[in-house]
Amino acid sequence: MAPDARSLTLSLLRDRYTILQFAANAVVPAWAMSGEFFSITRNPDELSVVTQIANLPVWETAETDWRVFKVHGPFAFNEIGVLASLTEPLAKREIGIFVISTFDTDYLLVQAAQVRKAVGALREAGHSIVDSEFIFEDTKENEGCV
Repeated sequence: MAPDARSLTLSLLRDRYTILQFAANAVVPAWAMSGEFFSITRNPDELSVVTQIANLPVWETAETDWRVFKVHGPFAFNEIGVLASLTEPLAKREIGIFVISTFDTDYLLVQAAQVRKAVGALREAGHSIVDSEFIFEDTKENEGCV
């Protein structure tokens, strides 16, 4: 199926998240590994951590205030165009993303200030956003928009 013909279902996780980068040999911080969703990735160049903002110690600085869209899977490894069908409409709207893939599905992180714009772009591309009653919660820029 062509990426532009694919219709996917996504949901927005309730919490707000932060993205941190540590040295490749850093110890994984215990505080980062709690909550509904977190991601720890190590490679030869860095240690990347995605965790809830609420977990962040006061002494850490990070790329804060991200929201997480969960793509409802699972998807087979040989399935073509899953991410492309999501990233293309976001790129056209100039929405930056951070992507995390797991065995069964993908997660798209967007800056909280761009959630409304991202939802619009994804819906216009034919995707469904479920459980959206709190999409714009606590976002002053988006007050009154549901």
